[in-house]
Amino acid sequence: MFNIGDKIVYPMHGAGTIDSIEEKDILGEKQSYYILRMPGEVKVMVPIAKAEQVGVRSIIDKNSADKVFKVLEQDETEMNKNWNKRYRDNMDKLKSGDIYEIADVVRNLSFKQKEKGLSTGEKKMLTNAKQILVSELVLAEHSNKDEMEEIVENKINNSFITFKSNVTSKDDIVKKFIPFDGNNVTENT
Repeated sequence: MFNIGDKIVYPMHGAGTIDSIEEKDILGEKQSYYILRMPGEVKVMVPIAKAEQVGVRSIIDKNSADKVFKVLEQDETEMNKNWNKRYRDNMDKLKSGDIYEIADVVRNLSFKQKEKGLSTGEKKMLTNAKQILVSELVLAEHSNKDEMEEIVENKINNSFITFKSNVTSKDDIVKKFIPFDGNNVTENT
């Protein structure tokens, strides 16, 4: 059981703080609820009796946050080429509430977005996954949303450059996008 002030994670919603514990009569049934304050000043009610069943857990500690950053710094893991299967696999990872799985989804979809772009559904999934990831890291690292979003983006950008980019200098960038060997020059006269 959690207490008022505890910082917890509600899968698919992100991390929040228990503002209060209230008894509510909903459809003639009295139950106790955690009243969670989520990012964006959203309030969510979670039945205490079902909290563990729906995956509510305590936020990660500083050591675990460091491990999440290491996930973001790694190369992407293999994803299914079939869009529907990939989407379902990533959705299962998000629903699990496992912060490392969520970080894996964020990194993989970010890489895919940089390489080829994402479908509308995967763009929305990436946005949601980042929100869930950042909300927990903000609380674990005692940071703010803007700083944490920047840290996450920097880690992903650096790992993308490390693992996916063959570009090492400005000259290489020009050669990559404008192949030119000097022998194929024709003059229009």
